[in-house]
Parts: sequence; C-alpha cells; structure tokens
Amino acid sequence: MKKIEYPFEMKPLSKDEGGGWLIIFPDLVGCMSDGETPEEAIQNGRDAVKCWIQACKEDGRDVPNPEDSSSGKFMTRIPKSLHTRLILRAKQEGVSMNALVSSFIAECLWHKDSSSKRT
Repeated sequence: MKKIEYPFEMKPLSKDEGGGWLIIFPDLVGCMSDGETPEEAIQNGRDAVKCWIQACKEDGRDVPNPEDSSSGKFMTRIPKSLHTRLILRAKQEGVSMNALVSSFIAECLWHKDSSSKRT
C-alpha cells in the first residue's frame, strides 16, 4: 500500500505558547502537534496524522486525500563542503540529513513570511 503524505505548515511557538514548534495539517481539520525541535514536531505530526486517520475511520467518515499534488521530493546539487557540513550537523543533532534540511527550509520560509508581513 502506498504511503500517503499530507502537506503541513510549521511555525515556531513563542515562549508564552510553550516554545518549540507547531505543525498543522491543513487537509486534516484539527490535526496538529508540536515538538521542542522542528524534527520532533514532524515526528509527532506523523503520529497525529495516524491517530487522526484512525479516528476518522472508526467514526465511519471518509479520509480526505491530500490536496497538494507535489511528491515532496526534490534534488539539488550542492558543494561537497556544504554536503559534508550537513552530514556532520545531522549526526550532531541525531537526525537524518533530510530532516535537518527540511527543518532549515521550514524555518527559513517562516522567517521570510514573517518579515514580509512586518514591512
């Protein structure tokens, strides 16, 4: 059976909100989770999606299909030195390189979105 991936949005939580990161799945109304790090939020989000889908099935409701048609994969060439730094940082953080790069991209996009709203 093919694994279905749902698109998600992430944002850092303020100290007043408890800190860490929030992950929301727009296609699954009310499905969200959080974590101390972006990687932890993504992992907790995967668990939340499983529970959300299970509850939906138990209630006899249809499980929505993801609206996003992207595969969630892309390839890019980077300098060997940067690749080495990413490998070392991922090992240091105890996460996969893919999770590390995903969290960097999510954080960068959030900061860009936040700064454009302030201007």
